[in-house]
Amino acid sequence: MDFDPDYNPRFKTKISTKFVATVASIWIQSTSGSLYTFAIYSSVLKSSQAYDQSTLDTVSVFKDFGANVGVLSGILYSAACGGGPWVVLLVGALLCFAGYFLMWLTVVGLLPRPHVLLMCLYMLLAAQATTFFNTANVVTAVHNFPTHRGTVVGIMKGFLGLSGAILIQVYRTMLKNKPTSYLLLLAILPSSSSLLFMWLVRICETTEEDEKKHLNGFSFVALILAAYLATVIIVESIFSFDLSARIATFLVLILLLLSPIFVAIGAYKEKSYRIIKFLLEQNPVMDEQNRSHVHTVNIGQDPTEYHQLPESSDQAGDTDERKTPESGENLNPFQAMCTSSFWFLFFTTACGMGSGLTTVNNMSQIGESLGYGSLEIDTLVSLWSIWNFLGRFGAGYVSDYFLYVLGWSRPLFIVITLALMSIGYIVIALGLPGGLYAGSILVGICYGSQWSLMPTIVSEIFGVVHMGTIFNTITIAGPIATYILSVRVVGYFYDKEAASGELNICTGTHCFMLSSFIMAATTFSGALVALALFFRTRNFYRNVTRLAHPN
Repeated sequence: MDFDPDYNPRFKTKISTKFVATVASIWIQSTSGSLYTFAIYSSVLKSSQAYDQSTLDTVSVFKDFGANVGVLSGILYSAACGGGPWVVLLVGALLCFAGYFLMWLTVVGLLPRPHVLLMCLYMLLAAQATTFFNTANVVTAVHNFPTHRGTVVGIMKGFLGLSGAILIQVYRTMLKNKPTSYLLLLAILPSSSSLLFMWLVRICETTEEDEKKHLNGFSFVALILAAYLATVIIVESIFSFDLSARIATFLVLILLLLSPIFVAIGAYKEKSYRIIKFLLEQNPVMDEQNRSHVHTVNIGQDPTEYHQLPESSDQAGDTDERKTPESGENLNPFQAMCTSSFWFLFFTTACGMGSGLTTVNNMSQIGESLGYGSLEIDTLVSLWSIWNFLGRFGAGYVSDYFLYVLGWSRPLFIVITLALMSIGYIVIALGLPGGLYAGSILVGICYGSQWSLMPTIVSEIFGVVHMGTIFNTITIAGPIATYILSVRVVGYFYDKEAASGELNICTGTHCFMLSSFIMAATTFSGALVALALFFRTRNFYRNVTRLAHPN
């Protein structure tokens, strides 16, 4: 077993473990998904500011742009790593409060109606906060668990995906039918959560026994939480909950959110037991020289060792591949951008995340055009968070299994998910009864998968040192594609169809049919590019598998 020479039972040591850091990150992630609840307050934003659909889509694009352009958070994380991830989380809390508070002041009339660009700035500030929360939590988790990257990224991204449904339950319990007050809640809750727990998020570069077991514990909690939220959402869509029922379900939700701390407590108790047992088994009269050998070397400690893979002979002539960690390097952002793998990921991200963000931004309008009621639309928005979670969590966990057990490279899962995503858009385009439910399941799961697969692949191909900056640079592709698809495609064709209707409202399957077919073609083209990435990196992933199973 591994013996930590710095171990002591003081309280400060108890809360300075990687598992406590993971719990703190989970709690912050669980309140950071305000962007997935845009449909809750978009109607009041539209009516109070007298926006048309294209203008509202423009504001939502700035939301997506701010949420996906996280280069600043990545640079700050790299610069402040010595001071700790709390610096990044602090900046995120300030941005979140400023953005949503200014929006709330505008909607309630305490500030004069701003120019649309100023409202876009407010949204940009609020959305940028998500990148700071996400970068601090995800990159710290990868540092803490370098040999279980897919799983831990899936857990972090998964709880972020669930946070949309969690916030909607808070809204329905405390602020039902008060979207204006919900904006104020978004200014306070995520910021307070970050300020409260940021001190516990830290890098602990030690390898402990049964890490996978305890990560599975966090995964189990996430699955139970997702199942509970899905059950509550479905039951609420069938029955009308009174206040007491909503409070009861909300209290159960709080208990489930608190449960990850028991995984951290269990991990600490097991470590304490192993250390005590180890000490008791030692010869008490060992001399000092022998005693020093008790401190065994932890395996897998240096995350950079994960990248020091031997070059195969067929790669020796590929100058582009020699720049990757296959030769033992951690690339900086500029070096990464000189590789074709970076641009393959950039394109697949544009296709997957851009179309997915466009869908969730227009979920309310799509539902209305197909004749869904307000309760059904709220249910669709809430369930989107569940499908988003399943994609984020499942892609990380499943790709880890297939990589290390069956030798399947991770880019293959981008191919599969983008191809399935295109099928989901075709289902939505056809406008069949219940088709929006079925299509949103496929699109939501596959969209969520991109958020786990891309950062994990980045950490493997380009190294963990500049992971935050590189994967946040790649996510710039998301809002670029979202602008094109949301404003220039969905908004344009919707307004064109609505011009012939009453009150500029479009009703029928034709409103979003062409837009959905265009997004289906977009995601399918992304699958083809991901297939090229798969062939390009398969030798690299063979080496990863060989190092994981040297025998």
